Amino acid sequence: MSETKLREEATSPKSLAPKLGKSPWGGQWGAFLARRLGRLGISIVVLVTVSFLMIRLIPGDPVRNALGIMASQDVVEARREALGLNLPLWEQYLRFWQGLFTGNLGDSFTLQMPVTTVIGQRLPATLEIAFMALVFMLACAIPIGMIAAALTRGGRRRGLELGYTGVSGFIAVIPEFLIGVGLIYVFAVQFHLLPVAGRSGPDSYILPVLALSIGGIAGVSRIVRAEALTVLGQDYIRTARAKRMSSWRIYMRHALPNLLTSSLTIGGLVLGGLIAGTVLVEFIFSWPGLGMTIVASIKDKDFPLAQGVIIVYGLMVLLVTLIVDILLVLLDPRSALKEN
Repeated sequence: MSETKLREEATSPKSLAPKLGKSPWGGQWGAFLARRLGRLGISIVVLVTVSFLMIRLIPGDPVRNALGIMASQDVVEARREALGLNLPLWEQYLRFWQGLFTGNLGDSFTLQMPVTTVIGQRLPATLEIAFMALVFMLACAIPIGMIAAALTRGGRRRGLELGYTGVSGFIAVIPEFLIGVGLIYVFAVQFHLLPVAGRSGPDSYILPVLALSIGGIAGVSRIVRAEALTVLGQDYIRTARAKRMSSWRIYMRHALPNLLTSSLTIGGLVLGGLIAGTVLVEFIFSWPGLGMTIVASIKDKDFPLAQGVIIVYGLMVLLVTLIVDILLVLLDPRSALKEN
């Protein structure tokens, strides 16, 4: 075998990639999953504890709020005893954990329904706009970032680069609720093109999805551009250009696949942010999801409902992060060893 052939094999990506073992449940894979699941368990304990204490630190009497100011003190005390709110805080905490393990999150004070029923009815509406916003965001951000990288690579078009980074940076920091208010004013109030609130038809999804995704498109496209500039500076891209390959083939066949790992990471992180961002967006657009529910439950000091919704939000973000970590290791096994 020639010296050139040996050098190529020694420096090839395949030879440099550490092996995690044939079985996905053993060796380095087992250590990786153990670390991630351990962190997930700790995060869940913190999430449950914080949600339990946070709601109870809000001033006011939830039972009095639910029964009204005209209810007698005897009725209020009887209701507090029935709900277990007269018990010591530590005992309420243990009962709360017991309810979580048995799937019983209690009944809503204000809606007079099981918390699990309320969450089951309103969770789909939240997931719909979150995932639609994610798909729309990535579908726009990745091409915009790649086009910006292609036009400004190598220090070209300095004015375009400054304009793009300035505008995208400004849009990325605008809160979702401000974007939502602006969209309502333009498309619903001024031109009467789209409904201002509710979940009444396909056109009612447009404004909430735009409010959730516009800032993300600007921010994610900046990251994609930075990653694309790095990829376009690699030797194999220069070799492809030297062979006079078409720009379309270079970008789509060689550059884009190498952006998938970073795009997956960004997408997972953004999805967690989108889920959290639905709270204010749903409130602005009167969207019947968990965002509207959590705002109303905190306002009314509806302990069971507020705690249940907060935990669901937190679990969704934690599970998305875990899934992204696992997918990244499947795409690039070397990432499992970076923490060792």
